[in-house]
Amino acid sequence: MQNAIRPLVCKLQILIIKNKQMFRLKRKMNVMLLCAGLFAGSTAMAQTPQLPQQQQQQQDVKVTDAELEKFAEAYQGIQVAQQKAQKKMIAAVEEQDMEIGTFNEIHQAKMQNQQVDASKEDLQKHAKAVEKIEKMQPAIQAEMEEIITDADLTVERYEQIAGAMQTNPSLIQRLQKIMAG
Repeated sequence: MQNAIRPLVCKLQILIIKNKQMFRLKRKMNVMLLCAGLFAGSTAMAQTPQLPQQQQQQQDVKVTDAELEKFAEAYQGIQVAQQKAQKKMIAAVEEQDMEIGTFNEIHQAKMQNQQVDASKEDLQKHAKAVEKIEKMQPAIQAEMEEIITDADLTVERYEQIAGAMQTNPSLIQRLQKIMAG
């Protein structure tokens, strides 16, 4: 079931980004997706290609051990928050008497601007579930931002460190050491 949940969450977060009210959250949600995938091998961030200059800037980010410890604390808190959010999103889909797999199929087709092969009833259920999930997003985002600031980091610095991890294996290794210890 965990494998069915992961695509749902990633795709739902991407959908929310399209909402005009949530546009400013795009970058932050991408970072949250990155964090979710750092150790799980997720490719969610592959959807946002980077210019070589951006990659170089991320590699050049200097991170102290103290900052990395704060980042690890925030990262772990965000993981817990994401798990709770996943459960709420699944509940929103299941409240519509809809299977997660059906929801994901419809959602993926819509995200890729492809023909949706689903009944009118399933499309309506999908729309209602998405609406509920969209309403959850501001609270989820606020919780994640609070987790970051409670760890004594700014959201911007958290994003810098998370972005640098995409191209800096030694930074990932340092983080893994901190989290293992």
